[in-house]
Amino acid sequence: MLSALLAVSWEPEIRGWIIVIISVVVLMGSTYLILGTNLGARLGFLIAITGLAGWMMSMAIIWAVYGIGLKGPEPTWHPHEPIAIVRDGALLDRTEIVERPIDIKGLDSVAAAKKVADQLVSEGWESLAESNPQRGQAIASADELIQIEAKEFAAGEYVAVAVYDKGGERYPKLGDAIDFLAFKHKPRYAIVEVAPLVVQRAEPGRAPARPVIDEAQPHRYIVMIRDLGAKRRPAFLIGFGSGLIFFLLAWVLHRRETLLRKNLALNSPVA
Repeated sequence: MLSALLAVSWEPEIRGWIIVIISVVVLMGSTYLILGTNLGARLGFLIAITGLAGWMMSMAIIWAVYGIGLKGPEPTWHPHEPIAIVRDGALLDRTEIVERPIDIKGLDSVAAAKKVADQLVSEGWESLAESNPQRGQAIASADELIQIEAKEFAAGEYVAVAVYDKGGERYPKLGDAIDFLAFKHKPRYAIVEVAPLVVQRAEPGRAPARPVIDEAQPHRYIVMIRDLGAKRRPAFLIGFGSGLIFFLLAWVLHRRETLLRKNLALNSPVA
């Protein structure tokens, strides 16, 4: 056995398949062998499959509760449609998530960014603190969008100065505190404000200079929408399917036991 595994060690997927097959044969096969020799081939197989389905149902419930095991896609941020990168704060209303247009005509980049921030806060947007972990997640997604997909900036050419968050409320709720049945969510949006940096010369042997915001260029705004993902979906599907199989086989075993007792009662000698 060991020599057979070592012979295919150069092909990891083949080695994995062999390990899984051997594990299934040894673990499940040994259980079925014991049940089959004591209860018969068909009844032993039925009990073994029922136990397997019940164990898989219990395992899937634990996966779903704790969010472990076989998981679906994680929650993440996606570019907002129809516009994801706004290069002028006055055009934020075209993203269809800002209520009113912002008049920043004649203002420099600092004053324009301040006016945009004030209007976003007045419309219900929350400015996330630097200690908030959700801020870091939004900035990481914005970095990928602006560097890799849009290729507008490279790393070190800009800095994120603010992150605004809005939406995502759960419903329906019973009052203000009871949200046990709140399985639906409103769309959640994030706006990451980035500012270009002044290009600085790097000198060998000296520490990098502190980043300086280029006040001659306008701030950019990356607009994203939250995708809640489906982290627990595989666990729920496995639990639901295994539960159906388990209860069906348990009913079959119960029905068999009932018929067996009935037949034994009919064929028993009368005293």
